[in-house]
Amino acid sequence: MTLGAERDVFMLRRHAKTVADAVGLDPRDQVRLATALSELGRDLLRSAPLTATFTVRQHAVLRVVLRWSDDRAPSNESLTAVTRLLPQTLYQPPGPPAAPGPASDGWIDITCPVPAHTGPAMDLARVRALLAADSPATAIDDLQAQTRDLMAALQEAHAQRDELERLNEELTETNAGVMAMYAELTVEHKDVVERFGEEHQLALTLQRSFLPAALPTPDGLELAVRYLPAASETEIGGDFYDAIPTPHGLLLAVGDVVGHSLQAATVMGELRHALRAYAAQGHPPHDLLQHLDHHLHLYHRGRTATVCLILIEPGNRRIQIANAGHLPPLLVSTDNTSRYLTEHGPLLGLNLPHPTATTAQLTPGDRLLMVTDGLIETRTSNLHQRMETLRTAASNAPAHPEALCDTLLHAFATEPEDDIIVFAALIHTTNPAPGHP
Repeated sequence: MTLGAERDVFMLRRHAKTVADAVGLDPRDQVRLATALSELGRDLLRSAPLTATFTVRQHAVLRVVLRWSDDRAPSNESLTAVTRLLPQTLYQPPGPPAAPGPASDGWIDITCPVPAHTGPAMDLARVRALLAADSPATAIDDLQAQTRDLMAALQEAHAQRDELERLNEELTETNAGVMAMYAELTVEHKDVVERFGEEHQLALTLQRSFLPAALPTPDGLELAVRYLPAASETEIGGDFYDAIPTPHGLLLAVGDVVGHSLQAATVMGELRHALRAYAAQGHPPHDLLQHLDHHLHLYHRGRTATVCLILIEPGNRRIQIANAGHLPPLLVSTDNTSRYLTEHGPLLGLNLPHPTATTAQLTPGDRLLMVTDGLIETRTSNLHQRMETLRTAASNAPAHPEALCDTLLHAFATEPEDDIIVFAALIHTTNPAPGHP
């Protein structure tokens, strides 16, 4: 059909409802389509012709195309309103010719899906007959028809509003229940967090109670140690250290019970006290490891631990090293060269024999460094590379043990994933005890 006057817009509206009803569109969709075409028809009405074409595709869609050949364009308000009613609306403004010839037409294409159950029964000949029989109506008739559509739309809006209010009441009740449950859970969670915090603090306090209260002050040696618990409050480690005077010299020890639990910390305290008891009997370092291995295997089967022992003999000129699977100690010489003392044996708890302790010579100004793996091990790092980084850092760090420990912690212990121990000793000259070289 061609639209050239306002009465044609009224007929376009009636045609739209007739076709939409014939193809089985929902009454709400009929009103939407008629309203959209009426809005666009009035907005685009000019003296020049505007055509409207209805196309029905069985099993597919009802399609309406408005087309014009001049430079008219729908207002943003009309196009926005129509697109809100019928999202499947396309608009192409008229444009200049791409080549010599007429300019391209402007058009608006509206599609409405046809219900599947009406497709086979659709009688297109009947639709054409209905359209042909649509006699012109008066302006009052058209106004009444639009008023009926408006009343139907208002009734639908009121029904939707009532449904929204009902849903909102249900949502409010549900939300109140959820908030009450959340408040209850918050109180319970707070209690759990407080209890966990108290228990965790108790575990940390117990763990620290297993460590030495102070280091000895032997002749010719300066000692310093740093113990830093893991950053995570869920981790309770089994790291320990000790400095034990024995009949054969000063015994330095650093160890780590495998695992992160209160039980690991308890086993750590037991091992440290056992080490002190065995060391008082004058056993050499490798025998001490053998005794600790037997103790762990006997009383805590399945538990393992790493322990490194260094016995600094009287005179501070020679050390004995026995290592049960721990990171090797680092010896930094006075010229700042350094090397790891890499001899070691199996983990404690495996009930395996331990090799005899090895020896190394000391000179005044040498530094000994013992650490636990929390200082250099991370989930994403290469252990060998980190050990080399530590060796370089220790070589360039201040010689004094306190400053050495602080420097290494500052460089490596930013967010520790595990407990950290850094144990350092600076060697000075003393006279050897009788019977020692």
